[in-house]
Amino acid sequence: MTAASFPKIKFLKIPTSPAWVEQAIANLDIILLDHSHCERKAAGVAINLMFRYPSSVKLIKELTAIAKEELEHFEQVNQWLERRGVPLAPLSAPPYGTRLNQQVRRDEPQRMLDLLLVSGLIEARSHERLGLLSQSCPDPELAKFYRGLMASEARHYGIYWGLATTYFELEIVTKRLEELATVESELLSTLYPEPRIHS
Repeated sequence: MTAASFPKIKFLKIPTSPAWVEQAIANLDIILLDHSHCERKAAGVAINLMFRYPSSVKLIKELTAIAKEELEHFEQVNQWLERRGVPLAPLSAPPYGTRLNQQVRRDEPQRMLDLLLVSGLIEARSHERLGLLSQSCPDPELAKFYRGLMASEARHYGIYWGLATTYFELEIVTKRLEELATVESELLSTLYPEPRIHS
């Protein structure tokens, strides 16, 4: 299945290009290493939001579960790295996350809304790309691993959307998501020269 034929993912403006799939499959060890970094960062994002909004009961409950699951995924990806003989190491980050976070407004409550929506968009893109890897990966066991993570990523972006609509009016959330999703798609319009999950 090509990127063009992969089912459209809710909230994403454009699908991932086939060029990214080709780049990723040709560099699976780097993609796995970057995936490890992504899972660790995702856990950190959930924890940081809990620290920032400690009186938001529903947010605390939902993001506690996400943080735990992201750390479990971090451990699982690290097991794959060890299995393939890939040492843990730093990687330069593509501009994707930084530039998305630059869109986050500084004043509350807009800041809270933007943080939730940016997190949701990143999770949605992760869901899509892990699905593409599961379709194209030449290692059947690794492909199965990616398929197993897809449902979690979909649930995570659904949770971030649900939290946004819990604390903000649906019309406001929808309008802002449209703006942020446009930026997200523009950031991926040019393939980053180094293989990354979000590049």
